Amino acid sequence: MSKPFWSGVFPAITTQLKPDESIDLDATAQHVDVLIKSGVNGIVFLGSLGENQPMRPDEKRLVIEAMVKAVAGRVKVLSGVAETSTAEACRYARDVEKLGVDGIMLMPAMLYKGDARETLAHFRTVARAAGLPIMIYNNPLSYANDITPEMFAGLADEKKFVAIKESSGDVRRITDLHNAVGDRYALFTGVDNLALEASILGIDGWVAGSGIAFPAENQYFWELTRRGEWDKAREIYRWFTPLLHLDVSTKFVQYIKLAVQETGLGKEYVRAPRLRLTGEERKRVLKIIHDGIKHRPKLPKAKKTTR
Repeated sequence: MSKPFWSGVFPAITTQLKPDESIDLDATAQHVDVLIKSGVNGIVFLGSLGENQPMRPDEKRLVIEAMVKAVAGRVKVLSGVAETSTAEACRYARDVEKLGVDGIMLMPAMLYKGDARETLAHFRTVARAAGLPIMIYNNPLSYANDITPEMFAGLADEKKFVAIKESSGDVRRITDLHNAVGDRYALFTGVDNLALEASILGIDGWVAGSGIAFPAENQYFWELTRRGEWDKAREIYRWFTPLLHLDVSTKFVQYIKLAVQETGLGKEYVRAPRLRLTGEERKRVLKIIHDGIKHRPKLPKAKKTTR
């Protein structure tokens, strides 16, 4: 098997905001440092968790410019691409390439449920617009367009497509992708509460969400899966799963930002139309987070495997 182009944990980081909803670049950079120290191999900025879509074009570019400088080559930097038109996605890909990202995480065109021909045309057109390697993000539950294993096989001739973020919610897709495309792409899971199941079936990486609030535990769990220490991995996973469930809700941004706040790594401020949690929902989510903090596992000081 060939070595995957990208591998390991590539967390999707939140974009930290101030109370007035303006972007807090310093707070975002501080979180970046914590994640890098935990052992991640890359960071995805401006994914869905990074509130890409509510941001103005100039704000997105400001975030990427600042975060490329903050990372300073320590890990790979990817930017989400979530535009409503192919032309805007091409323009954004060209711009972030100039700003120094290492690659992009490309979604189908937002707000339109295209057929297979249209979806593949969108991906190919964006790939031609810049010289960046691309992780294709498949999330039909959220974005209506399902990129099937057969469609990925059809895209295999485009060398810029190097990785898949599989977030269909159907863990059987991991095996279907292996059967359809072999090791053509680096295969990442994007569903937190399927991370163990996907690891058993064979993946190269994880675009983690909830784990940005618990980066040391997230990385330790990942390392256990790499070493095939499944009993230990199951033990951590059972503690982790209530927190990982926070990633698979319509309000995953609010939930995970609240977790980040409660672990001291940022603030919960979100941009409208999202609103901060209130009432019984807030109490319920806080209980999950506080229970996770209370029962946080003690991690051994073990030497990490090669990521």
